[in-house]
Amino acid sequence: MRSIGELARASGLTVSALRFYDRSGVLVPALVDPVTGYRWYTDDQVAPARLVAGLRRVGMPLAEIAAAVRHRAEPAVVGRLLDGHLRRLEDGLADARRELSRVRALITPEESPMATRLVLSRADLAAAIDAVRFAVGADPELPVLSGVLLDVSDDGVRLVATDRHRMAVSRVPGRPDGSPVRALAPVDLVDRVRALLDSSDETEAHLRVDGTTVAVSVAGREIAGTALPYDFPDYRRLLHASVGDAPAYRIPIDVPALRAALTPVDVPALRAALGDGGPTLVRRYEGDDVAVTVLGLDDRGALRVLDGDALAAAGPDELRIGVNGRYLLDALDAAGRGQLVLELDGPITPLAVRRPDDEDAFSILMPIRL
Repeated sequence: MRSIGELARASGLTVSALRFYDRSGVLVPALVDPVTGYRWYTDDQVAPARLVAGLRRVGMPLAEIAAAVRHRAEPAVVGRLLDGHLRRLEDGLADARRELSRVRALITPEESPMATRLVLSRADLAAAIDAVRFAVGADPELPVLSGVLLDVSDDGVRLVATDRHRMAVSRVPGRPDGSPVRALAPVDLVDRVRALLDSSDETEAHLRVDGTTVAVSVAGREIAGTALPYDFPDYRRLLHASVGDAPAYRIPIDVPALRAALTPVDVPALRAALGDGGPTLVRRYEGDDVAVTVLGLDDRGALRVLDGDALAAAGPDELRIGVNGRYLLDALDAAGRGQLVLELDGPITPLAVRRPDDEDAFSILMPIRL
């Protein structure tokens, strides 16, 4: 048996860190003296302690460190955790570079940044706007959410919108001429750009981000406006938490059937239908009645909407997830026609609605506790 000090020296962890990982259930000692409270560890615990020390040094979150220790005999599982954390680190480095560029511009404002330009498919840009427009926030107290983020990187431009309860992401491929840049386009500018895209049969659209100006031109006609002066939330963190790893459930959606089951989603009709076992519930949220659709699985593992009788009969271990029915309809409509899948992990984690043939376009919905 090794004392806590001996394990600390053998693993590279401090004594206080070992105590923390004991309290967290990550690295529990083999024996705790009931009189003195001293912790004792076996030789077999040196290797997992060294694993914890290495993951701690690279900043892996506690929950993922615990998962790596539990599955250390399964290289494929631990490998996925490492890959996911590496992606977060790379995204964080890219964010840091963009932020430092902005800081340099603040220090030397007389040096106007060069414009970043992209040539994009007009149809793809229109489809990308359609895929995210529904998720733009409308709360006047949260102006930072009242636009669409244009995140230009080496592989094109990502469009992101969120109102806190849902998030939509899409991407238009392209090779930028200029540095990576972000701009928060106000929703009225986005709507005017969308109308411009429909007014021409040209195949190309030209995007320009120049300082605080966002402009899109098609066939010589240009729509331009000033970007919103807000820092958009770090959407990548939510994406990695929601769709970064393989979900527990990946369920094909029968879109027409689900859309029919979700109708009506207005609260008065729901209240009238609930007496007959309607398909959803009504919950009070922030002073308003919200239509809550409860999703579950049938005997074949297919998605179904639970009516009042099915919800009452569901066992405690059956999957039951509450979502805003109107938001789910919006996500289905924004995804367009064709096959869709629903990805989810449980009743309190975000759901993703996506097209299986396009990994860059999807909607994320926050669940509602039942």
